[in-house]
Amino acid sequence: METQTETTEFQTINSGFNAVFKQNKLSVGLVVPIEAYPNSPIPTMERHVQRVQLAEELGFTSVWLRDVPFNVPSFGDAGQTFDPFVYLGLLAGQTKSIALGVASIILPLRHPVHVAKAAASADVLSGGRVILGVASGDRPQEYPAMNFPFEERSYRFQDSFEYMRRLDEDFPSFENSFGSPYGIMDMLPKATGGKIPLMVTGSSRQDPNWIAQNSDGWIIYPRNASAQAGIIKDFQARVSAANRPPQPVMQPLYIDLVDDDDARPQPIHLGFRSGKNAVIGYLKELESAGINHVALNLRFNEADTETTMKQLAEKVLPEFI
Repeated sequence: METQTETTEFQTINSGFNAVFKQNKLSVGLVVPIEAYPNSPIPTMERHVQRVQLAEELGFTSVWLRDVPFNVPSFGDAGQTFDPFVYLGLLAGQTKSIALGVASIILPLRHPVHVAKAAASADVLSGGRVILGVASGDRPQEYPAMNFPFEERSYRFQDSFEYMRRLDEDFPSFENSFGSPYGIMDMLPKATGGKIPLMVTGSSRQDPNWIAQNSDGWIIYPRNASAQAGIIKDFQARVSAANRPPQPVMQPLYIDLVDDDDARPQPIHLGFRSGKNAVIGYLKELESAGINHVALNLRFNEADTETTMKQLAEKVLPEFI
């Protein structure tokens, strides 16, 4: 007898979400900036648009931006430096088909109306290609800079998430700690699929059942495949208990691809250095574990970036079509 996971497809939301997430399959994207910057928290952002366009041309299904308001040196990574929503607008106009993800917007630091309107605008302008990861934030230095208590991020995250969901409705009326529209105004534009895909990152300080009941998918941190399999099995059981179809799961992965195809993996930060065979093998293990998408990060890649992108497209992507 087939299980629900084998017989039920993921929900359809917009063109980006639908292209990236397929039941029982793994797809591959890239984290922006697509460049190596191992010795500094700040990337150069050289050829950044051209590399996103190359990623699209080579067949990567997505690129992923990050929400990093401040360069906090102790954190060690300033992301792509540009505001994610401004950058989404630029990439929407400079690409045609690749999904545009953010992993992840720090909801407690922004008003949900601004997040919802910016995300829906980028979604419409891109033809339905936006996927929004959301998180509670893990850099305590940013909260006092915006006069928000770090300790309140749990309930602020949940209230923001629920506020955004209600804005999918026409002229909604509800009460929320961020404000209370009472049915006399409407937020425009509406997202192409009726809602923006909202994928929760990590726990975001929420109960696992709340994530299973409310998210459009889950972004988890890198682990070995057997550990991921157990975590995903528990998540999908909670989703099923909430009478929902399975929800997609994705993760990032840092890699440093070397020329020797048979080179065995050596650990690097949140990933490994290896030849293409170890990359393919690990991705296949993740696929079997229930991971539906992996966003590769080339920050510590020692070879030429464009060369590595082309090698991945030639040697790795065909294994996951």
